[in-house]
Amino acid sequence: MEEKTADKGPPVIKLSRGDFIFTIGYDGPVAIVDGQAKRRYASLSTAQLAEKGLFRAAYSSAVYSGKNEEIALVIEKYNKTSGSSYDPEASLERLFGVIPIEVKRAIIL
Repeated sequence: MEEKTADKGPPVIKLSRGDFIFTIGYDGPVAIVDGQAKRRYASLSTAQLAEKGLFRAAYSSAVYSGKNEEIALVIEKYNKTSGSSYDPEASLERLFGVIPIEVKRAIIL
């Protein structure tokens, strides 16, 4: 994890890619990370995660990258698999439960 400078209060941490992708929830300012999934799949690319059907992780990876083409790829694979018709302009944060927030630390389970 890398520290970011905050205007006031304790330092804010930017999660590593693996921690962000496999965060399963938050306890206040603490990210709770699925350690087993992280160990097994963190090295995979966004496309590889989507190919394996790990759509939440793939979407998280795409959000973390900030690349619109990765988000579009995940949406395309998800639509094909699920029979849905989401478009790249759709906000999928609610669908996958992925919202980037600032945290103070991460706990690996």
